Amino acid sequence: HEQVESLYPRPGWVELDPEVLWSQFVGVIKEAVQAAGLHMRQIAGLGISTQRATFITWHKRTGKPFHNFISWQDLRSAELVNSWNKSLLLKVIHVIFTVLHFLTGNDRYLAPSFLTFSTQQTSMKLSWVFKNIYEAEEAAKKNNCCFGTVDTWLLYRLTKGSVYATDYSNASATGVFEPFTKCWNPALCYLLSIPMSVYPPVKDTSFNFGSADSEIFGVSIPIMAVVADQQSAMFGECCFHPGDVKLTMGTGGFWNVNTGEHLFASRGSLYPLIGWKIGEEVVYLTEGCMSDIGTAIKWAQDINLFTNVDETEKMARSIVDSQGVCFVPGFQVSVNDPYLCASFIGLKPSTTRNHLVRAILESVAFRNKQLYDIIVKKVRIPLQTIRADGGVSNNSFVMQMTSDLINRQIEKPANADMSSLGAAFLAGLASGFWTDKEQLKKLRRIEAIFEPQKDLEEYKPAMDIWLQAMKRSLHW
Repeated sequence: HEQVESLYPRPGWVELDPEVLWSQFVGVIKEAVQAAGLHMRQIAGLGISTQRATFITWHKRTGKPFHNFISWQDLRSAELVNSWNKSLLLKVIHVIFTVLHFLTGNDRYLAPSFLTFSTQQTSMKLSWVFKNIYEAEEAAKKNNCCFGTVDTWLLYRLTKGSVYATDYSNASATGVFEPFTKCWNPALCYLLSIPMSVYPPVKDTSFNFGSADSEIFGVSIPIMAVVADQQSAMFGECCFHPGDVKLTMGTGGFWNVNTGEHLFASRGSLYPLIGWKIGEEVVYLTEGCMSDIGTAIKWAQDINLFTNVDETEKMARSIVDSQGVCFVPGFQVSVNDPYLCASFIGLKPSTTRNHLVRAILESVAFRNKQLYDIIVKKVRIPLQTIRADGGVSNNSFVMQMTSDLINRQIEKPANADMSSLGAAFLAGLASGFWTDKEQLKKLRRIEAIFEPQKDLEEYKPAMDIWLQAMKRSLHW
């Protein structure tokens, strides 16, 4: 894993340079193989796990991009999102699908009955591209425009343009792919004026996608899995059974629940995804997400609130509470309110760096509690194990406070970078290195188990103040 530097060409815009992303991707693979003391000839297969909902469009014939990657955190579609969410047409759609759901009882009609758009979805930003980038619009008219999330672009580059595809996990995270029918959504594309011709074919997650061109690594390497990062982390954590829960705390925070062969549509903060498709097996997940976890901690480091991330835990524990200081995250994007402002509230002359750092860490645990409560209320499956990963899961202050707040045991694996492990597991299954998931379970290593230690009531005053602070920061 190596972070590709984000570009901010305008306020609210977040982009990635496709050439930088490509060269870092190739460089990281070469370094990893070398660090492991291996030769490229010994690599049986490649598994690719990538950030979701970040996309690019390019010319089918020349391979030239029409723009940089537009990140999942990008806010350029905020006005479009707002006008759509307030539109009469969307209200009519809600009524039609509410009636259809009532008459048929089919859950397929439930999601469109309360469809709302958010800036995180690819759909609105892709609509923005065809409204604002003339070359992309013209190429699409001639069937010469390709759309791809990061995985599709890497596949295309690895195979020198001979493979154009994505997998079910990545497709389902775009908001343009219908998980019930497992197809790109023609009705949504028609509404948003997105040409259907731009989408790649969708393949299984654990699957032979073709081989990387021998010029890139010196030998031809089979590409055996393509998977979105959150679904990959779920697979790496061996959350294979309905009710298994994964909490990833990285740049953002993601709660995923394995819902087996049932796809749950729910109002509010949860949305359905395809976890993975392997042959005939399709596993669905329900996801709730929070923005700005790792982002907020990195920002605090950048402004010198601390020098090393490892210090934050000690700083937070060095004081009994945050002295009424609250941190509201919202640097880049909020699913529910693109205009939420990041803020510190409740500062006093006695406020120290320790109080500010503790307030940031507490905000992570409070939002974990909020999402957990929504999951318990909405997901009609008894929750089983809860497993955490991602860089922030190394912070035992956040982990312990989350365990206390939700009153549940949380397992933390020895390796916090589960997205890579999930991709390796899926590639290993496709290449026959492992024959079934039982073998993968035996490879799990748990580093720590966090048990609830404090009563929820002890946190209630601090959480109530934090909820008030959140309300004050909305619609900025």
